[in-house]
Amino acid sequence: MSSRDIIVGIDVGSSNVRTVVAQVFPEEANPRIIGVGTAFSNGVRKGIIVDLEETARAINESVEQAERTAGVNVNQAIVSIGGSHITSQNSKGVIAVGRADGEVTEDDIARVINAAQAISIPANKEIIHIIPENYALDDNKSIKDPLGMNGVRLEVDAMIIEGSTPFIKNLTKCFDQAGISARDFVLAPLAAAKSTLTKRQKELGVVLIDIGGGTTSVAVFEENDLLHATILPVGGNHITNDIAIGLRTSIDVAEKVKLEYGNASPREIGKKEEINLAEIDSQEEGIVSRYHVAEIIEARLEEILTLVNKELKSIGREKLLPAGAVIVGGTAKLPGVVDLTKNILGLPAQAGFPMQLSGLIDQVDEPTYVTAVGLIMWGLENAAVKSGAGLIKNKLIDNFSSGMGTSLGGMKKWLGKFLP
Repeated sequence: MSSRDIIVGIDVGSSNVRTVVAQVFPEEANPRIIGVGTAFSNGVRKGIIVDLEETARAINESVEQAERTAGVNVNQAIVSIGGSHITSQNSKGVIAVGRADGEVTEDDIARVINAAQAISIPANKEIIHIIPENYALDDNKSIKDPLGMNGVRLEVDAMIIEGSTPFIKNLTKCFDQAGISARDFVLAPLAAAKSTLTKRQKELGVVLIDIGGGTTSVAVFEENDLLHATILPVGGNHITNDIAIGLRTSIDVAEKVKLEYGNASPREIGKKEEINLAEIDSQEEGIVSRYHVAEIIEARLEEILTLVNKELKSIGREKLLPAGAVIVGGTAKLPGVVDLTKNILGLPAQAGFPMQLSGLIDQVDEPTYVTAVGLIMWGLENAAVKSGAGLIKNKLIDNFSSGMGTSLGGMKKWLGKFLP
């Protein structure tokens, strides 16, 4: 088995590190999942690394589980990056077309995207992604792919996604300690969207809501473009904390109560339904109302979804996304979450699951694995680009100026067709 046939995605979350190993077969359209691993982690809080050793341990444990299942050694991976330190801004690049006959070449597209990254960035920030959204060639606007067209002046409107330099260096250290090379870093909601959203959903207009442990990632797509991306500093762990406080119990018991008895809709729970805490943990005692637990969950989820709605309102898309909302992450598995999302956002809603897979599908067919699987999809397209396939149609240039990838100022690395 050649190492070139293996793609590894590692999703470093606030609660868990998840590893997915896939093998690519030329005769098969989709990658085959051959290894899966997950490990609980206390080293990340709200998407920020607070303990290097603990995070490295969790990465090691997750990878070792996946290696045992897959029967291969993992030494490099595509890694998710998230956290409330992520910011974005819009930028414009303008160049003169290089060829005398005015035909736009790959080099012109690379140069205009390079021009778009010439913006003022704080000293502790660096560019993670530059995402071209629309091109203009002379008086022709809203061009998706200008390659081969003729003109004099080429412009691009791009979204610049930035991350904290100290965070990226710390995350790199964690992988170095785990003995794994972080081949590429990909913004978590973009990876989740890669494995979850269809082209039609992105065309019509859709919001992806990834409710993780410590953060909630939001990505809005319309006309096949990324319209908006942000990461909110609140997630599923806050629900667990609320339950622990409301029931006056430990975090571990509160988490079990949430997973086994939780519901985001108190109206679906009988007011006389009760939970015996002693059945969950012999060290606990007392009977609590399941209806009260549902009220606690609903209150916190209402807060999260209200913040999401505020983001939609800020970009003029409140109640205006025909494909609605797709909810992923561990919290998406709670009963009642989809209906609550419909009510708060005023949009159609559904839970999201990974698509286009084969192999150990049953182990990753849930909302918690969409980011890790999306990293596999990202890596698959990147591999196709490096082999020369589809180079012209790529929509994304990536920059990791801290040494994890190539620099926009020097070599340019095309990562794969961002919008399928």
